Amino acid sequence: MIHSQDIFTISSQKQFEKIALKTFRYQYENNSVYREFCDFLKVEKHTVKSLAQIPFLPIQFFKSHEVVANQDVIQETFTSSGTTGMITSKHLVTDISLYEQSYQIAFSTFYGNIEDYAVLALLPSYLERTGSSLIYMVKDLIELSNNEHSGFYLHNHDELISKLIELDNSGQNVILIGVTYALLDLLEKQNFQLKNTIIMETGGMKGKRKEIIREELHNILCKGFGVSSIHSEYGMTELLSQAYSLGEGIFECPAWMQVLIRDPEDALTYVDYGKTGGVNVIDLANINSCSFIATQDLGKKHSNNSFEILGRFDNSDIRGCNLMVL
Repeated sequence: MIHSQDIFTISSQKQFEKIALKTFRYQYENNSVYREFCDFLKVEKHTVKSLAQIPFLPIQFFKSHEVVANQDVIQETFTSSGTTGMITSKHLVTDISLYEQSYQIAFSTFYGNIEDYAVLALLPSYLERTGSSLIYMVKDLIELSNNEHSGFYLHNHDELISKLIELDNSGQNVILIGVTYALLDLLEKQNFQLKNTIIMETGGMKGKRKEIIREELHNILCKGFGVSSIHSEYGMTELLSQAYSLGEGIFECPAWMQVLIRDPEDALTYVDYGKTGGVNVIDLANINSCSFIATQDLGKKHSNNSFEILGRFDNSDIRGCNLMVL
């Protein structure tokens, strides 16, 4: 069995690969959905000796199957957002402490002590439903910040504007975490010149606005908030870990998470650094579900292991991922 201290103390690539292979064997044995998928691909447990040989479960399985690697009681069910009638993803979490350790350690790795910040959250579309893993994380970060000014803002823009200006002017370090369309809505009411605030967008127009490319979006946000860079968080319902970008859309993973880029024409092979393909994520915090997920995102990876997200596959383009016959 893999323990949380094995996952969250990884300090080298060799260690990562060793624990990833151990996790693969554990999930092959204990996650019936994943084992069936591996068997369908004719991949046997004992033949997998490297990360590139591990099968990655298409993310759509979280919509159609219960992806769990043990028999423990479900402590939390995280669900994806979706319009009425859409089938949403469900991530059944049997040990919520793994998620808490994952985002708390990752946050401190990228940003330092949470108590140094006031955390303001502008996440209306997530707050308006239950089961959001993002809300779970941000709610906890707000509490851990131990700052009386930290909190959620739903549609109370005027209050958020005055709070943001007041805190920034006082020299308080602030993180404003916002869904993309809500940050743009805020800028339609007020422009800022912030000196002590990090703007972190969590992606997504949620059908509220026309999608625009990242460079254009970040230019608008930089200008509107008066900051030099826009930070981003890359996470999803099906993962218990997040990657962070401190600017320019270049993401870095915590030590227990890695990204591989698969060939868009052949889901079982990988492309070189700098080439575009499908994003496969290894998230070792997902020990109790599936740590090897083929997402529907398009991206490219750099030689230092950082990566960029360039868009999403059109459903008709997901070649090699439509192994949904199980």
